[in-house]
Amino acid sequence: MSILLVEDDRALAAGLLEALRKEGLAINHVATGKAALHVIDAESPDIVILDLGLPDMDGLSVLKKLRSRQADLPVLLLTARDSLGDKVAGLDCGADDYLAKPFDMPELLARLRALGRRVSTANANVITIGVVSLDAASQSVTVENRLVDFSRREYMLLKVLMENAGRVQTRDSLESKLYSWGEEVASNALEVHIHHLRKKLGSDFIMTLRGVGYTVKDA
Repeated sequence: MSILLVEDDRALAAGLLEALRKEGLAINHVATGKAALHVIDAESPDIVILDLGLPDMDGLSVLKKLRSRQADLPVLLLTARDSLGDKVAGLDCGADDYLAKPFDMPELLARLRALGRRVSTANANVITIGVVSLDAASQSVTVENRLVDFSRREYMLLKVLMENAGRVQTRDSLESKLYSWGEEVASNALEVHIHHLRKKLGSDFIMTLRGVGYTVKDA
């Protein structure tokens, strides 16, 4: 799951990046509304954590522009504005959830998991292709009705491929879902994950289009 954090408080942003990356999440950070809209247009994340008090434009304006471009992108507002009126304004502008500062990290993680489940449910809670079934709600995978264990990144990679069955996913697009900007990634890291998936799913489940990327056959 890739997350874009839009927060101008550098200390808070650094703490959130460290904590969420420890949870195995791919999270990137920008400090302005204009930068956030540029990133979302270029390569949309799975979830946006949006601060309302940005230096270049009000967070609600960012949210309105974001919603005009992507109606279904989950947005969690993270802000010091904790009055009822502020919450209502944020939700009315299209936010999916609202978390007031200060907050506890376990609560933020729980809300992110809830948003992730909501997205998965909207797309299809259980995806079955051949003998492989992926349950996004429980984050589990079965092969021939047998539960198989995956690392977090293996699961995330398989989920992207199965959600886009029949469509080729480039190396860059897959890495953007697995790793944060600037994160040190071995040149063969993606190939290693694909190798491990093939050992667990069968060598023919994931196909390589040499020089292009990877895909799985549509169900």
